[in-house]
Amino acid sequence: MKKLVILGAGCAGTMVANNLRKKLDRDEWSITIIDKDDKHLYQPGLIFIPFGMYKPEEIVRTRSEFIGKGINFVVDEIVGVDTETQTVETTAGKYEYDKIIVCTGVGLAPEEIPGMMDGWQTKIFDFYTLEGAVNLEKKLRTFKSGKLVLNIAEFPYKCPVAPLEFVYLADWFLTERGVRDDIEIQFVTPMTGAFTKPKASAYFTKMMKEKNIKVTADFILAEVDCTNNKLISASGDEIEWDLLVSIPPNVGARYLVNSEVAMDEVGYVKTNNHTLQADNHKNMYVLGDNTTIPTSKAGSVAHFSAEIMVENFMREINDEPVRPDYDGHSNCFIETGYGKASLIDFNYEYEPLPGKFPLPGLGPFSLLGDTKANHWGKMMFKWVYWNKLLTGEELPLEAQMSLAGKVQE
Repeated sequence: MKKLVILGAGCAGTMVANNLRKKLDRDEWSITIIDKDDKHLYQPGLIFIPFGMYKPEEIVRTRSEFIGKGINFVVDEIVGVDTETQTVETTAGKYEYDKIIVCTGVGLAPEEIPGMMDGWQTKIFDFYTLEGAVNLEKKLRTFKSGKLVLNIAEFPYKCPVAPLEFVYLADWFLTERGVRDDIEIQFVTPMTGAFTKPKASAYFTKMMKEKNIKVTADFILAEVDCTNNKLISASGDEIEWDLLVSIPPNVGARYLVNSEVAMDEVGYVKTNNHTLQADNHKNMYVLGDNTTIPTSKAGSVAHFSAEIMVENFMREINDEPVRPDYDGHSNCFIETGYGKASLIDFNYEYEPLPGKFPLPGLGPFSLLGDTKANHWGKMMFKWVYWNKLLTGEELPLEAQMSLAGKVQE
């Protein structure tokens, strides 16, 4: 029997395991998926925790309840991957593979920024981890005046729209509490604007200015001075803060670096932009945030790219040529506060464009528009995630981006 091993039982790993289990002959292929614990976190829900819109228990469930029958789920710490012998080593044993799919995601590395650990989770908070989001909620609840700074340390980082959502929601939250006039909100980024794509960046930067959120672009963070509450850039510029919300460097699993599976010390695995095969390792595919594909590290990318990867996996084992069909398709709802949200849909070639989604001319969602329908689309996605996406069911969304319904300027 041939063996497929999947590293990581998060969004990407769970989706692809369930999808392939439906397609692979059970007498010919075994599937093993490995992760360090049995806690599945609904990551899009983290942004709502600091503002009391979700409670922690609403976004955490067990991984095992979503992993289908016929899939061996191993809870263990992965130690390394030997690509020569095609073996995965854990603390408790070894697993041979004929094919391997790396879905290990990325983690925060505040220790990479000098001085940041001096105030981590006491003065400096995040909303990309459950611990950070819960601690930030406690801090925001009592924050009444001063300077709230959101800083992105470096690019790339997972869910590029989440920092936008945070400052928009903070503006709303603080306004509702009646303290917004006493709090300055500043968005500090190493990018040239609020987002990676120019047109969307202009749209979201304008929205920030309308909400009286100060934008400081091209700020390359060098160190954090927690004694004096200052961010210090590579050029010596300083920004003071009373409450700092940080997106530290994002890094891949250390065992991928130590096993020389990752392309460098950062820990991402070099990935073909269109087939999702690992560029430097045979019999390996890569999905999710730990790829090097030049699009957002987001759940929608994991979903769309997984569809193409599964097709290529099946073609490859049937001795058919793989197809370079993944086009970088990504879409994201962006909470803008006051019960509204925006929506972007783009790929490698096309920037986010205005229009209607998913039905041309009808929507119900508005691209680069600020609407209540978009907000409810985001809120309803949690049900879709738990009940449809993770189980590997087909959704009525094309893996490749369509220009239908979009207004090309």
